[in-house]
Amino acid sequence: MQHVLILLDDLKEWSPFYKTNTILSVSDYLQNKSKNTNSNLVINLSANFNYNSEGYYCSLLAQARGDRIIPSVETINRLESGTGIRMDNTLHKQCHQWIQKNNITDDVWYINIYFGTCEEKGLEKIARYIFDYYPCPILRVGFYNKSRNQVESVQAISLNSLTEQEQDIFANALDNFNKKIWRSPRSPKSYRYNLAIFHDPQEEFPSSDKKALYKFLEVAKKMNIHAELITEEDATRLMEFDALFIRSTTALNHITYNLSQRAKQADMVVIDDPLSIIRCTNKVYLNELLKKEKIPAPQSMLLFRSNKNSFTAIARQLGTPFILKIPDGSFSHDMHKINNEKELNVSLEVLFEKSAILLAQEYIPTDFDWRIGVLEHKPLFACKYFMAKNHWQIYNHEKQGKGKTGGFETVPIYKVPKNVIKTALKVTSYIGDGLYGVDLKMIDDKVVVIEVNDNPSIDHEVEDAILGDELYYRILNYFSKALENRF
Repeated sequence: MQHVLILLDDLKEWSPFYKTNTILSVSDYLQNKSKNTNSNLVINLSANFNYNSEGYYCSLLAQARGDRIIPSVETINRLESGTGIRMDNTLHKQCHQWIQKNNITDDVWYINIYFGTCEEKGLEKIARYIFDYYPCPILRVGFYNKSRNQVESVQAISLNSLTEQEQDIFANALDNFNKKIWRSPRSPKSYRYNLAIFHDPQEEFPSSDKKALYKFLEVAKKMNIHAELITEEDATRLMEFDALFIRSTTALNHITYNLSQRAKQADMVVIDDPLSIIRCTNKVYLNELLKKEKIPAPQSMLLFRSNKNSFTAIARQLGTPFILKIPDGSFSHDMHKINNEKELNVSLEVLFEKSAILLAQEYIPTDFDWRIGVLEHKPLFACKYFMAKNHWQIYNHEKQGKGKTGGFETVPIYKVPKNVIKTALKVTSYIGDGLYGVDLKMIDDKVVVIEVNDNPSIDHEVEDAILGDELYYRILNYFSKALENRF
């Protein structure tokens, strides 16, 4: 369990707030006078982060000591260099609507962001977005009134620069960021580690169903690990934890990748790590990797929006029908089976709206796909996922209710054809040492890799049907071993 330290240039700066034994002067921290010998979560509230200042060295040495620090040296350097941040269209629209609603007329206007929260109602998502990019306790952000790139400046500000009202807002934000500072834990039991399990309760096809999620919590407790389910609303609390386990479908332009990247930068143990997400979620990358390493895969070719794409030319190379897909689709979304020129033209028009590059792939009909779960380069589970009834995919998105997905059969590892296991282990050796799900097809004695999932399904009484609680133990033990080696 992490101990929390709040660093101040002068302990008198804390006089407006409740007394706590978690504060320490910047000088004392540099001289390593903390009484706690385990890993700390360090909140650096120094007023000076200039290069070679004491505040700067606190963040630098914290990382060397194995403490988790906010802000990190990387964040300080990013703030110092003025590396810009650009809001996407949705956030830009929210900002513009807030300006109009509040009759903002200044050319540049400012808000304070405290641990990813702000006082201004309607700007909460923008505050969290900026905090994700600049994880820093207190930020002063300037916005242009009329500009496509609305963020004018982002700078760290000190605790002693806050007004009395702003101090109250800061205290509440700090309270929410890490409740352990103010309140006694609900149980006197001290856990070895804190594990955040990120999920999206609204997701149509979640990586783990509710029963599996609660099984992770149950087994973690037996292993003396404090595991907690978190959602996007808890994103600002990420640094309270030692490790992150993502149980939501990942994508590069998504909260899952942002959280993974932040966790990795904070030296947390994370599944799925950012590199695995990059390598697995984009089928163009995977296609090139399979070719380079000579791993059997369906015949494929890349289609570019700027080229003229002919059905005849594609069919000559891949045969008919063939599959057309976007590079980062999941759960059979945005995959089209193409039988003729008309279907190709319709699909190209739809899919090129989502991606400048598409993947055309040989169609290999089978009754089921193998899914081999791999953890730390070892097989974890094996399933047969059958195609949906009267459909060519496992998921039939055109159908409602029963029959939308095909059945499954969980198979003991020793009963899986050896070349299926061997191929799955080979391809994941080029991805990483985390948790993966390799989809393969077997035609006679030939095995081909369809894709590698960085976020494989772990559902109750499906993937765990053979191992039971042991499957959850093995996954959680991955985090334990990594954290023990680190600390």
